[in-house]
Amino acid sequence: MKKIMVIALALIMMLSCIACANNAADNNANASDETPVLKVALSPDFAPMEFVDTAKEGQEQFVGFDVTLAKHIAEQLGMKLEIEPMSFDACQVAVQMGNVDLGISGFSWTAERAENYLISDYYIAGDNETKQIIIVAADKAGQYTKAEDFAGMKIGAQAASLQELLCNEALPEDTTVELFKDINVAVVALQTGKVDGVAVADGNAEAIMANNQDIGKSGFFFDVDPKYENNVILLNKKDEELLKKVNDILADCMANDMYSGWYEDAKKLAGIDTAQEISYTDDGKAQ
Repeated sequence: MKKIMVIALALIMMLSCIACANNAADNNANASDETPVLKVALSPDFAPMEFVDTAKEGQEQFVGFDVTLAKHIAEQLGMKLEIEPMSFDACQVAVQMGNVDLGISGFSWTAERAENYLISDYYIAGDNETKQIIIVAADKAGQYTKAEDFAGMKIGAQAASLQELLCNEALPEDTTVELFKDINVAVVALQTGKVDGVAVADGNAEAIMANNQDIGKSGFFFDVDPKYENNVILLNKKDEELLKKVNDILADCMANDMYSGWYEDAKKLAGIDTAQEISYTDDGKAQ
């Protein structure tokens, strides 16, 4: 009888231990699941700032300077990063609608954005991202040195971008500004003669030219107002507390000179064989 009781007690203790272990595992899983998520919208068609490494999958495929910055911000906030790829204009809508926490996609300060979003302090990717130029067919490279040279031409620019604003401000009235959701489509339009040039950041031009020998720099640089230089992060108007935290992180990045190394790494990565700029559907979703 005692033997039966001992065996019964042993079974009860064993089952209790298994239950405790299962509960601990469940608690750990729940703790992991409860890690807050930082949703970041970006437009991965803008190497070296944000693009895709096709050798990788899922969230790991998104690479570039802004991706590194987003990862760092999420880490400092104790959050799990979730990148939501979409077209440049869709990124801005997603922030305004509150569908994502941050828009990190090579954004410049503009008066219109200041009205519609909370805007972070500046971060500095590199001089190549401050300079704004127009790329043209390689056989016409260097032939255009002033805005008037583009009179009567059709120049492409990404919709809702700084380049669109600069084209409208600086180019002659008879220059047609053709807007594209996707920089890749604009480049193809240039290659097929549908536009005469495309306005881009100088760093983006370098990445485009590295993979397209038939494209070169026009020789023209936009005169960029200092207020448009460097980049900012967009937040929803209600996220003032998050803005303060983001600005503190950006200040620390600046103080510790993190940006220059990140940018050099992004430029190298943009030159690998598996680097690719993503394309979008008509409603701005990545495909």
